[in-house]
Amino acid sequence: MNPVEFVVDLLNPDLAFLPKALAVAVMSSIVCGVVGTYVVLRGMAFIGDAVAHAVFPGLAVAFLVSGNLVLGGTIAGVLTAVLVAVFAQNRRVKEDSIIGIFFVAAFALGIVVISQAPGYAGSLQQFLFGSITGIPEEDLPVIAVMSLVVLAAVLLLNKEFVTVSLDRESARALGLRVFWLDLALYVLVTLAVVISVQTIGNILVLALLVTPAATARLLTDRLGVMMLLAPAIGAASALVGLYVSWSWAVPTGGTIVLVLTAAFLTAWTFSPRQGVLGRVAARRWASPTPHPSSPLPAQEVRS
Repeated sequence: MNPVEFVVDLLNPDLAFLPKALAVAVMSSIVCGVVGTYVVLRGMAFIGDAVAHAVFPGLAVAFLVSGNLVLGGTIAGVLTAVLVAVFAQNRRVKEDSIIGIFFVAAFALGIVVISQAPGYAGSLQQFLFGSITGIPEEDLPVIAVMSLVVLAAVLLLNKEFVTVSLDRESARALGLRVFWLDLALYVLVTLAVVISVQTIGNILVLALLVTPAATARLLTDRLGVMMLLAPAIGAASALVGLYVSWSWAVPTGGTIVLVLTAAFLTAWTFSPRQGVLGRVAARRWASPTPHPSSPLPAQEVRS
């Protein structure tokens, strides 16, 4: 299928689920790209994976009672994030251990809950790997509103998040409430995951949160540029991934993740300053070239 045929399908009223899937994928990518910038800066990719586990029981309960999956996942994720933030204040047990305990426990609870539903295996597969073409129509406005809320919160707290991400002790010395900022970031990560989990699933959502931001990190040293590049990379990858999956009849979530990974590997290799080839070229330019009339180094003198 060529791109023109894909656009025709997007405009086809009989394929109304396709533009809806594209809208959700792009919104998810933009939100995750922005929030993922802080996740990458703070080296807290583990929290993204853990939050994806935490929202699972809320999704499962909402599914059982035929409620709103987005709302259910948000309640479960935020509740778990608050518990982690509170328990992590006891420095006897490190934060990563608290995260591991609570978020895995939440995921286990979700498995127990979803096992009570008819068609347990199919429901579990939908949550784990996503079902972007099966997102209910009523979820679209909810996802749009949540996306705007997350982006507005990031805009308001950007300076504080950056300060805490770069130096927590300096942030405390400046009078910033690090605990509340950590809690706010956990909640924003939770909302970003909830928005995205139906797009690419519980297992793959970490890629949408981390890979675009990591790719942008290879392309720029400026935080502002990084926060613009990350959602752009995510949205473009979502569009390409949906196009490839629709053309070749392969799973959408996995295809989007593979496109994201390809973008990261491209940046890793060809980035002018941080890429492998860029660093090799920089070393060659930096090394002095002997003048033709100057003597050769001793080790290169041949008899």
